[in-house]
Amino acid sequence: MKIKKEEALFYHNGDSPGKLEIKPKKPFKTQRDLSLAYTPGVAFPCLEIKEDPIRSYDYTIRSNLVGVVTNGTAVLGLGDIGSLASKPVMEGKALLFKRFAGIDVFDIEIDEKDPDKFCEVVKKISPTFGAINLEDIKAPECFYIEKKLKEELDIPVMHDDQHGTAIVSAAALLNAIEITGKDISQIRLVINGAGAAAIACGRLYRKLGVKNIIMLDSKGVISKKRDDLPEHKKEFATDENIRSLKEAMYGADVFIGLSKGNILSKNMVLSMNEEPIIFALANPTPEIFPEDVYSVRDDAIVATGRSDYPNQINNVIAFPFIFRGALDTRAESINDQMILSAIRGIAELAKKEVPEEIKEIYESDLRFGRDYIIPKPFDHRLLIEVPVKVAEASLKLGVARVKDFDLERYREDLKKLSYELLSSFK
Repeated sequence: MKIKKEEALFYHNGDSPGKLEIKPKKPFKTQRDLSLAYTPGVAFPCLEIKEDPIRSYDYTIRSNLVGVVTNGTAVLGLGDIGSLASKPVMEGKALLFKRFAGIDVFDIEIDEKDPDKFCEVVKKISPTFGAINLEDIKAPECFYIEKKLKEELDIPVMHDDQHGTAIVSAAALLNAIEITGKDISQIRLVINGAGAAAIACGRLYRKLGVKNIIMLDSKGVISKKRDDLPEHKKEFATDENIRSLKEAMYGADVFIGLSKGNILSKNMVLSMNEEPIIFALANPTPEIFPEDVYSVRDDAIVATGRSDYPNQINNVIAFPFIFRGALDTRAESINDQMILSAIRGIAELAKKEVPEEIKEIYESDLRFGRDYIIPKPFDHRLLIEVPVKVAEASLKLGVARVKDFDLERYREDLKKLSYELLSSFK
């Protein structure tokens, strides 16, 4: 789908600049409403919160508010365009949170590239929010920033550019492996790219049981023979005597592309093992187009980051619903077990029968198989299945602040929310 510049600019401006606005959700028509909303009535919840800070979740928007925070150093495919220029993207991220999970967002663009100073700013404003979504921060600083904020804050922190792609691709990978009948502990997996998303993918795949990972950066295979590797790449250094993507692909079972377009050749695809799994996720031009794969291999499973091909790996399948579950249990963090639970929830949903209304949206007979290994973004059941998995994990691990949390009632509440969102965004 091609978008023209004039069309995009009009969408963002039109009758009113931007994509967001703030609306009151309590009555505000009378003098009494004014007295309740502001002085003197507002003093009572203030004093309750002073006595017990957790009550802030009861009396303020904090219980449903995520801060989408960036410094604009790695914006989509635009690179380091600065904090102010990143604001349209952050507003777009806020819109996704609201549309798919009913979560409110304040987008915060911080003009600061120093990691420690950036963390200090986020730490100072964190009482405003129930969770922090870090966005579009370049590597390797993003690893340090996320780690430090997770250690210092008592609310969930997640850098979606790292974990979003990792979570969704991991769910798709589990299903693709099931279809091909491969053993996850025995596969050879090649990751082309070594940025934030690639590192997060590699780490997460290992947690799922993948043992043999070959990673490449712009200089070639990340090898133990190289002396130019930063710490975050050293953990993926191989002792195999290979240097190029061509050599890495020979006998590979899985290819994960997080690099640039048209870098994977048909001959490389031919050199892979039987029933190869190829996730070519560079956007808008993938490392290889699906039709090129199928022209030489009819046994492949292919995914891309594009919406005009089957099996789109899209972060929106994960982050709104993970934050939903974390917010609703008032979790102190988003940890590995919550993420792994989300992955399994996403993977399991793809195996369930797809309702007719979702098939109509995509004009396709969606059935679990090679062309449908991951749910579609507009599958409203994601809002039910994934938050429940995340909430359940947070309760079991003791990071939830809500006690006596009823998961069955929560599932029913999510069904109601799903219906409300479908109705309001028609």
